Amino acid sequence: MSNIVLKGSTSGGVTIAVPAEAGSNTLTIPASTGTMLTTVNPKAGNIIQVVSTTKTDVFSSSTVDTFVDITGLSVAITPSATSSKILILYDIQMSGTELMHIQLFRASTAIKIGASDSANRTECTVGGIFQASNNDKVVVAAGTFLDSPSTTSATTYKLQGRVHSSGKTFKVNAPVNDSDATYTGRGASTITVMEVAG
Repeated sequence: MSNIVLKGSTSGGVTIAVPAEAGSNTLTIPASTGTMLTTVNPKAGNIIQVVSTTKTDVFSSSTVDTFVDITGLSVAITPSATSSKILILYDIQMSGTELMHIQLFRASTAIKIGASDSANRTECTVGGIFQASNNDKVVVAAGTFLDSPSTTSATTYKLQGRVHSSGKTFKVNAPVNDSDATYTGRGASTITVMEVAG
């Protein structure tokens, strides 16, 4: 089958290539005026791409008052336009023997963090997560954030965590005890990013 060529009013044209399909297909053009959307000309708010990663193994850290990367909870996306926004969705299953804090990062910049009015309070995404005295339980932190990275370069989003006191530990995807027993559950955590047309 031949291609369809729409000629420009003065020069040039647009070629519509007909796929090699068995049978007949009908494309109905609506009786209205508008701009045809494409992958390089999407409508504002359209989802252009989705990248996600799920962590199923266990992570553990005893680093005090310093945020550390949670291995396996990072994802990279390359926006197609500087006007695009990135919608981040995350959920993390955690346990710990003390207060825990979580930060969401774009590359090396903490985002979605609270404002501190002193030199002591910790600016973080989720603060003051406390593990109950039962060390066979986990808590879940989940949230969303709409970021404006203003770039077309590959951008990494990740989660970091920390505990407050020495000798304390926090874990991801498992309870503190992590006993080899049927009452012990091991979960999974996810971070997903979506490019939203600006």
